[in-house]
Amino acid sequence: MFYTYFLLFIIYSFIGWLLELAFSYIQLKKVVNRGFLIGPYCPIYGAGCLLLIILLSDYADNILVLFSLSIIVCSLLEYFTSLIMEKIFNLRWWDYSNMKFNINGRICLETMVPFGVIGVLVVKYFNPWLLSIINLVNPQTITIVVITLMSLFIIDVLVSCNVVFNLKNVTRNVTKDSTEEIKKAIHKFIHNNLFMYDRIIKAFPNMSKIIQDQKEKTKKFISEINKKTKNKKNKSRK
Repeated sequence: MFYTYFLLFIIYSFIGWLLELAFSYIQLKKVVNRGFLIGPYCPIYGAGCLLLIILLSDYADNILVLFSLSIIVCSLLEYFTSLIMEKIFNLRWWDYSNMKFNINGRICLETMVPFGVIGVLVVKYFNPWLLSIINLVNPQTITIVVITLMSLFIIDVLVSCNVVFNLKNVTRNVTKDSTEEIKKAIHKFIHNNLFMYDRIIKAFPNMSKIIQDQKEKTKKFISEINKKTKNKKNKSRK
């Protein structure tokens, strides 16, 4: 059962990633690789669909109730996901403050209604069909596929989390007087994580200002140290 649930989680996460690509193209007229992770999946979709399947399958024949409860379940998931990620990373990943009928900028009516539609489609129609296909596959094959996907997913999470933590902590582990150490730390970070840095910025544009502020503070900090170092050299020459 666990392997089936994890496989469903990955499938729905992948479908969610495709939906985000479509939404970004509609809104921005270009394809943006949305999502926190490197791979082609958005875990919040996978987690949301699993919750709907586990909690609301008994309401599959009552579309109105299923629609309403799907809105509640998914909205709570999105709200607390936003809150928890902000607490962990000290970064705001999405913000609906400029939209009508929003709650603390974390959820809004514009996204809540589609949650209800997705809930009805997944629980009543798509998931039973998907399970019928999965049940046709050899259990050993399912096990191998799931273990492989799980290993890749865990690696992805670890790497992505490391990059995001570096975005806000790039200068935390160096001393105030260590100009060269700071420069090396920043250059090494940019060189090693250029792809992921650019990837996350594009996926979460609302985070750009916070990171840009951090970069400006770092530049200012390095500039001040360089001035002090230069003044010390000038004094020593005298």
